[in-house]
Amino acid sequence: MAKQSTPAGRARRAPDSGPAAEQRILAAIQEAIFDHRLGPGAKLKELALAELFHVSRGTVRAALARLGHTKLVELRLNRGAVVASPSADESRQIFEARCAIECALVAKLAAAASRSDLKALRDCVASEKASYARGDERTGLRLSIDFHCKLAELAGNAVLARILEELVARTPLIALTHGGRVPSTCGVDDHLALIEALARRDARRAGELMREHIGHLELQLNLQWPEPTRTLAEAFGPRAVAA
Repeated sequence: MAKQSTPAGRARRAPDSGPAAEQRILAAIQEAIFDHRLGPGAKLKELALAELFHVSRGTVRAALARLGHTKLVELRLNRGAVVASPSADESRQIFEARCAIECALVAKLAAAASRSDLKALRDCVASEKASYARGDERTGLRLSIDFHCKLAELAGNAVLARILEELVARTPLIALTHGGRVPSTCGVDDHLALIEALARRDARRAGELMREHIGHLELQLNLQWPEPTRTLAEAFGPRAVAA
């Protein structure tokens, strides 16, 4: 008995769309950036992503728009989307913003941290330390980022927590753009010292430690040099004429 032909409409499943599919694409791109599989300047082609993930191009476009809003992706008119390449000036501003927000959050947390809050932070650092000890730097760095986000969550300011989440997410991209790699650790000892300051209700010391910690992270990157020039005229200036 001959097989009945399958209607064309049933031969292939329609591409996924909607909020869940959009979130899946967004999370996949974020993870690829974090894991160095996508570097600064990498092209994010709608059609290729739609085919890879079996979603509609509209879903990809929506996910890229959201990533553009968080500055992880740069949306170029008529040229598509690319992974962002933060300038040195922008990167310094991100660290400055992180310092202002995180110092304020730890000062608030120092006045209100409960025993369960402190335990949650210690557990986070213990997992972070164990990851570095077994040579799993990527997991350790993820847990370090989680630690900073956990501080914001426990401080109880949802608005600042959302802003900080975006800033912290951009830090690995800054490292890839200017340092070639993400710093090997975020500073387990720094995190432990900060927790002890919070346990003592020492808001001043907690703020100092956070300021030093973020400053240390910034120093590991190559942000001290000025931005490279864009044109030959800018590069050589009056010296070319004088010669």
